[in-house]
Parts: sequence; structure tokens; C-alpha cells
Amino acid sequence: MENTPFPKCLQCDKGDLVPLSDFGSQGATIRYKAWVCTSPDCGFNLKIRNGEIYLNEPILSGELRARSH
Repeated sequence: MENTPFPKCLQCDKGDLVPLSDFGSQGATIRYKAWVCTSPDCGFNLKIRNGEIYLNEPILSGELRARSH
């Protein structure tokens, strides 16, 4: 996928959809767990959690999480 351009966001047609990866509860890598639009004005996101697809969940800054701990 490194040589393939990312798909255009169909919601805003300005940004690209980029994949994000995460770790599962057992520490295994989960590739492409979420896709988000690169346009800050758009905010489109698609997330996979426990086999279900979630659209446009609120996007929180990692700074806010760090301050609460």
C-alpha cells in the first residue's frame, strides 16, 4: 500500500482517507482499524471495533487524554 495513493474522501472531496492502526487487547497489531479524512474541516472517520463499523465518532486530541491521567 506504500506506493498506492490514498483514496479521496467522498464526504468532502478535499482530503484523503488515511488508515490508522492500533493494538488489540492482547497486544496484537490491528492494521487499518480506522480511516480518517486528512482535512481538519471534514472530520470524516470510519472505525472498526469488535467487528462493527462506526462512522463519524468524535475525534479527541491525545493531549486531552494525557492531561486526565
